[in-house]
Amino acid sequence: MNDLKNSKAAVSTVTIDRNEFDAPTENIYEAISIASKRAIQINSEIKKELLEKLEEFATYSDSLEEVFENKEQIEVSKFYEKLPKPHAMAVEEWLMDKIYHRNTEKDA
Repeated sequence: MNDLKNSKAAVSTVTIDRNEFDAPTENIYEAISIASKRAIQINSEIKKELLEKLEEFATYSDSLEEVFENKEQIEVSKFYEKLPKPHAMAVEEWLMDKIYHRNTEKDA
């Protein structure tokens, strides 16, 4: 997970050359499918870690009227909001050839 926090992926939208993106598979749909599956994996890893960290700061109260502002919890949330989006990280990994993939139909 530490690797994801140090990702060089763009925080905002970036145009990518289609030919560069689909070069490893020679099929744009297959390339998008692989990157989207990796984005789902990244998202679940980030969500799991965020929930674990927020659980550390959780305070349980019987009264709904009492709302506590936990500064540590807010800082953790802000940090995760500033991270690049999972799809941007997945695209960056794809372009850097860090995602292992294989076509089982071609291998058979």
